[in-house]
Amino acid sequence: MRKLSQEALEIKRAEQAFDRKRKTIGMFGAPILAILIFFTPIGGLSVEAHKLLSIMVLVSLWWITEPVPIPVTSLIGPVLAVITGVVKASDAFAAFANPMIFLFMGGFILAKAMMLHGLDKRFSYWLLSMSWVGSNPRRIFLAIGLAAALCSGWVSNTATAAMMLPICLGLLGAIKDMMAANGKDIDLSDYKYATGLMLMTAYAASIGGVLTPIGTPPNLIMLGFLDQMANIHISFFEWMTWGFIAMVVYFVIAYVVLMKLFPPDVDKIEGAEEFIAQRTKELGEWTRAQKNTLFCFIVAVILWVTPGILSIALGTTSPVLTMYNRLFPEAIAAMAGALLLFIIPVDFSERKFTIKWDEAKDGIEWGTLILFGGGLAMGSMMYKTGLSAWVGDLIIGGLGGSVSQVSIVAIFSVLALLLAELTSHTAATNMIGPLAITAAMSAGLSPVPVCIGIALAASLGFMLPVSTPPNAIVYATGYIPITKMLHTGAIIDFIGIAFVTIPLVVYFVTWVVGI
Repeated sequence: MRKLSQEALEIKRAEQAFDRKRKTIGMFGAPILAILIFFTPIGGLSVEAHKLLSIMVLVSLWWITEPVPIPVTSLIGPVLAVITGVVKASDAFAAFANPMIFLFMGGFILAKAMMLHGLDKRFSYWLLSMSWVGSNPRRIFLAIGLAAALCSGWVSNTATAAMMLPICLGLLGAIKDMMAANGKDIDLSDYKYATGLMLMTAYAASIGGVLTPIGTPPNLIMLGFLDQMANIHISFFEWMTWGFIAMVVYFVIAYVVLMKLFPPDVDKIEGAEEFIAQRTKELGEWTRAQKNTLFCFIVAVILWVTPGILSIALGTTSPVLTMYNRLFPEAIAAMAGALLLFIIPVDFSERKFTIKWDEAKDGIEWGTLILFGGGLAMGSMMYKTGLSAWVGDLIIGGLGGSVSQVSIVAIFSVLALLLAELTSHTAATNMIGPLAITAAMSAGLSPVPVCIGIALAASLGFMLPVSTPPNAIVYATGYIPITKMLHTGAIIDFIGIAFVTIPLVVYFVTWVVGI
C-alpha cells in the first residue's frame, strides 16, 4: 500500500508539473499566436472574420491549456469580439439567453433536488437489492454499473460517481471481511475485482450521460450548434432514440472488457446482501420531499417525451404537434418541472417547500452554463461573419475536395475523443463543433450525424484520471494503478469509437433523420 501511495504521489507531482508548463505556454503562447494571425494577410476573409479568427485561436488554445478558468475564457471571446468591432454587444451575448441554457438549468435544479432528498440513493439501493443481484459478484458488478449509468442520464456524472463510491467501498469492505474470516488477508489496492469495480463505476457514470440531452454538456452543446448554425432542431425524444442504443452498447462493451480483465475470484460475497439491506433500511420510509421531487421529475420527463409520442401517433406535420412544440419546448419542460419544486410544499403551515433557492443555486453548475453560452456565442459569430464557411472550405479542400459521410464522422469523432482525453470534453466539443458543422455543410452533407458522433465520442474519455471527474474520483481511492486505467481505457475507447460511434451515427442516425 505504501508503494502504491508513493507511485500515486509521483504521478500527481508529474501531472502538476505538466499542468504548470501547459498553462504557462498557453498563457503567453496563445496571445502571441493570435496577434501574429491578426497581422498576417489572409485572402478570402472579411475584416470581421479575420479578427474573429485571431480571437478564436486565443480562446481555443486557452480552452486547451487552461491558464485561466475555462468559463472565464468563454467570456473573454465575446468581450474581445465586441471590443474589436466584430459584432455588437447585443449580438455577442445573445447566446447566453439561448433556451438550451435554461434546459440545462432546469435539469441541474431537478438533479439537485433528487440528490438533496436522496432519491438517487433510493433508486440505486432498490436496484442493488433486487433478487437477481443477490451476493453474486458478477451481478453486483453489473448492478453497480446499471445504477451509475441510469442515474447519470439525468444527474451529472460527477455527482453519480460520488454517490456510488461509498456503496462500492462498502461492498469491497464486505469482501475483505469475508476473506479475513476465511483466513485470507487481501490488499484491496492490489485486488483485481476492486480495480474493476472502481473502473466500472467511473465508466458507467460517463456512459450513462449519452442517454439524454441533459446527461452531459457535449450533448446539449452540439444540439445548440445545430439549432443556431444549421437551423436543425433535434428533440429530446429523437436524441434518446440513438442515445439509448449508444448507452446500451457502450455499457455492454465496458462490462465485458472489465469482467475479462478484472474477474472476481469468489462465487459469492458474504455480507453483501446484508450490507445493501442495512443501507436500504437506513433510508426509511418515503418522505414528502421525495414524493414531491419524483412528481416534478416525472412531469418534466412526460413533457420531454410527449412530442415523440405525438409524432408517432399523429405524424410529424400534425397541427397538435406544432402547437405543443410551440407551447412546451424542451427548455420550458425542464423549467416547469424545476419551478414546481419551489411551489409544491413539504409543510405549508411552516411555508416549507420541496427546495429552497439557496439549495438549488448550489446545484447549478454556473461555470458549465457560461462555457456553454460562450461556445454558442463563438459559433454564432463564426457563422455570421463567414469564418465558419471559410474554415469548412479549407478543411474539405485539405481532404481532397470530396468526402463521404463516413469519413467526416470518423475524422471529427476521433478528434473529439483525443481532445476529450486531454482537456475538458465540454471545451473540446465547443472547439470542434462549429468546424464539423461547417465542414459537413461545405461538403454538401447533413451536419446531424457528425454532431451526434462528436457528442458521443466526447463521452469516451476513459484513459486518464484527468479525462473526466468520475475517473479522478475513483482513481483517488488508490485501488486503480494508472497503467490499468490507461490500458483498459484505451481498449474501450478504441472499440467504442470504431464499432459503435461511427457505425451508429452513419447508419442508424442517417436512417432516422431520413438523410
